[in-house]
Amino acid sequence: MENPDRTIVLKNVFFDTDKSILKSESFVELNKLKLLLTENPKMRIELRGHTDNVGSDASNLDLSTRRAAAVKDFLIQNGITADRLQSKGFGESQPVDTNETPEGRQNNRRTEFLILD
Repeated sequence: MENPDRTIVLKNVFFDTDKSILKSESFVELNKLKLLLTENPKMRIELRGHTDNVGSDASNLDLSTRRAAAVKDFLIQNGITADRLQSKGFGESQPVDTNETPEGRQNNRRTEFLILD
């Protein structure tokens, strides 16, 4: 069973609607993650993308997968070795809030990472 204490939401990672290109506002948060990984050279993580329920299941799964991969690519481009990183999309399958309100949908659109070891 997965330890929820080892899953951390990246609060300030932004993408345009239906896009997987990181917005520049994300770089401060991602550089903090890079620093954490640099300071802990044995740490391995899984980057996880999530969406709200707007759109089809298939398109949301694809979008979340591409967004998690974009974060992984950023870290690799900034010196973290690929063997320390995994990425996975979950689409709309793991909401943390309601999808009935704009605020709830915003909370469900997130990128997080799980510390593997």
